[in-house]
Amino acid sequence: MIDETVEEIAELQTHSSSIVAVKAAEALVELRDREFATVEEFVRSLERNSSALRRAQPSHASLFTTQQEIVDRVSDPEPESVAEGKERLAEVVDEVVDRVETAKSEAAANGAEMFRDGATILTHDYSSTVLEAIETAARGGKHLTVYVTEARPRYLGRKNARTLAGIDRVDATLLTDAACGHVLDECDHVVVGMDCIVGDTFYNRVGTFPIAATAAELAVPVHVVGASSKVIESGGFQFENEFRSTSEVMREPAEGFDVVNPAYDATPTHLLESVVTDEGTLKF
Repeated sequence: MIDETVEEIAELQTHSSSIVAVKAAEALVELRDREFATVEEFVRSLERNSSALRRAQPSHASLFTTQQEIVDRVSDPEPESVAEGKERLAEVVDEVVDRVETAKSEAAANGAEMFRDGATILTHDYSSTVLEAIETAARGGKHLTVYVTEARPRYLGRKNARTLAGIDRVDATLLTDAACGHVLDECDHVVVGMDCIVGDTFYNRVGTFPIAATAAELAVPVHVVGASSKVIESGGFQFENEFRSTSEVMREPAEGFDVVNPAYDATPTHLLESVVTDEGTLKF
């Protein structure tokens, strides 16, 4: 099951990182059904399988932090028996999964508070946390106009626009990310989700950097909404970009030139107004 989850996670390239973190955490519980001769063997297996899960999506900070926490809390202090280690594993996984799911909702609730009634927002790609923030604000009686930009070439953003169109008091419009400058001067905020923030760099779906740079030129504040586990100062995590199939950019063979298809881009945090998390708001 863990091997299958590693393969599944490697394919979940358009899914929320919180979904990936939860799937990976829950996969480790399978170790409770295996036989181990010693505590050392159990811990080594936990470390090896956790490492495989992390490598499946090296760009996901929340996957890294949750897996690291599970291994650390199960192995330190060392369990007195394999049975104790297995019991501790189940307890820690339950706590981690609950916190991941709770953090997402709390970040969304905090994000909803920044929207005033009648605000115009631009958001990019598909972020379930941003979507929940908008839905929460609308449910609270606020009317919002939302521009949704696609992350080309996979047309990410259409799912977001379709969902927003079904929410009362939300008027949604879809446009390409390259057209962001056409509407940004009408917007009160740019609000996006995040893959992660590492030091002074914000990583998110490709197209975020030019939107943030254009917003800065037009004095439109850029806010990021996401779980605090995605904000990393240190601890060994190093972001690795994903390069998807070039056939998504053009189907016919490229003759005489190269094609590149990065999944994420890097935005300097000085272009951000704030990062709204479950633990509060970080100002930049």
